[in-house]
Amino acid sequence: MMPWPEPMIHWLPQPSTAPEYVSESIDWDSLPQELPNLTSLLYWPTTGEDRDDFLASTSPRTSTYCLKGPAHTTFTLGSNLEAILVARDHRGRAKLHGGDLFRAQLLGPELRAGVPGEVKDLENGTYLLSFPLLWAGWAQVQVRLIHSSEAVRVLQRVWREKRATVDFRGYFRGTDGPLETVICNVDPQSTGAKGPTCQYKDVVSGESWFCAQPSTLPCNALVGHSSGSYLKVTTSHDEALLAGNVTDQKLPSGVPPILVLPAAQGNMSNMALPSRPPCSPGHLSPKPSGFYYQDRWHSTFCSSRSFPTVDSILNCLAGRIVYMLGDSTLRQWWEYLRDTVPSLKPVDLHVTYQVGPLMAVETTRGTVLHWRAHSWPLRSLRTPVASLHSVARELHGLAGGPYTVVVLGIGAHFTTFPPSIFARRLVGIRAAVKALLDQEPSTLVIIKLANTGYKSVYGSDWLTLQVNRLLQAAFVGLRVAFVDAWEMTSTLDVPDNIHPRKLIVRNEVELFLSFICST
Repeated sequence: MMPWPEPMIHWLPQPSTAPEYVSESIDWDSLPQELPNLTSLLYWPTTGEDRDDFLASTSPRTSTYCLKGPAHTTFTLGSNLEAILVARDHRGRAKLHGGDLFRAQLLGPELRAGVPGEVKDLENGTYLLSFPLLWAGWAQVQVRLIHSSEAVRVLQRVWREKRATVDFRGYFRGTDGPLETVICNVDPQSTGAKGPTCQYKDVVSGESWFCAQPSTLPCNALVGHSSGSYLKVTTSHDEALLAGNVTDQKLPSGVPPILVLPAAQGNMSNMALPSRPPCSPGHLSPKPSGFYYQDRWHSTFCSSRSFPTVDSILNCLAGRIVYMLGDSTLRQWWEYLRDTVPSLKPVDLHVTYQVGPLMAVETTRGTVLHWRAHSWPLRSLRTPVASLHSVARELHGLAGGPYTVVVLGIGAHFTTFPPSIFARRLVGIRAAVKALLDQEPSTLVIIKLANTGYKSVYGSDWLTLQVNRLLQAAFVGLRVAFVDAWEMTSTLDVPDNIHPRKLIVRNEVELFLSFICST
């Protein structure tokens, strides 16, 4: 048995002279209609004038929030709590425009509970916070300033105007042993080449990659790939706006703890969960898509299940061949299942672990579990170019069917490039997913949204929000399922980590399994 479908299309090296670069004002109309209305999709409220006055930026210490309407300390299960937030600058003056990135949570520490709140930007310096009351017991509102509007403006400028904020290394080897290392990237200009560049194009997906042409070796001598450098793209003022003392900081508590009571006397239900259908593909999840209670994620739109034993996991995965294609946050799912199910045995394929392919097999139940990193642009240790397969190409090689599960988890490696790079990548992936589902409609395809975690100009939560908007829009109209990892990684009162703790990964995997067991 082959560890992974054989590649059907090879990257084709094509020497080219770097064309003149045109400033990145994205022509969304040039993209296929499968990605509609992206200009409005990426809308963000105006962030005010571009000023160098740091003290005029939004402060987490002076911004305040309080209950909307009369103050209460008790509420009814199933109702909503609303609060008004007033953004203020470091001098304590109320802001007159929106554009800040706040995160609101309702937490129940004693119940190990949490639900994301909705933050509605009224675009005048005030924000409406809304929280569904989904469990009975004590709860506490918590609000964090992730980025001031001024910091968001920096991120917007860099994201849309810079070709890349990182670069990569390409390793070339001649037949008689000489080695050359050059800079590679998503476009010719970002390679720094003053002469010709080498273009590598996947004719299945249309994806292109460029390397500065080595001085002594041909383009087809490219054998290795790795991360390169993070590029300097910010000023000292930008860096002050993105500094840790004003980024991802709690606001002073403005709402006392509340007590949520059951809706009626004698009602012993501790959660406000109506009857929900089985978890199945074909629709976007609502907001919030779920909440934590007693350390377990409860979906608000489908009857998600828990899998407390090894047998319950194996029964769900019996006979399935699972292909996970994406980044290291999706690899955590593969690792969780490998570590949780003793009989799921990894196969040593003698590859770079960061890139894969990884494979584990459970022979008694007939389960095969694959993970493979998406191709360029991939930040990784040095790895053979032959190991880099595009997602679209891998999907092109699948037969599909009722026992085939495909999970896609991409996004984190695309925040260092303009949105057009990710949008165009998604066009090819969507086409491949559509072709697979047209060929075998019984194939289960699951899209994992990107995690919270990074807070820098290279991978901020604001950038990840935009990536997730693109991800959801790209698959509208297709019968796929979504796992909202954004909400699942940003709802508990724990430090953000792009690679979240086991509790969160377990809940992500259990929602993934709920989709499998319901089909």
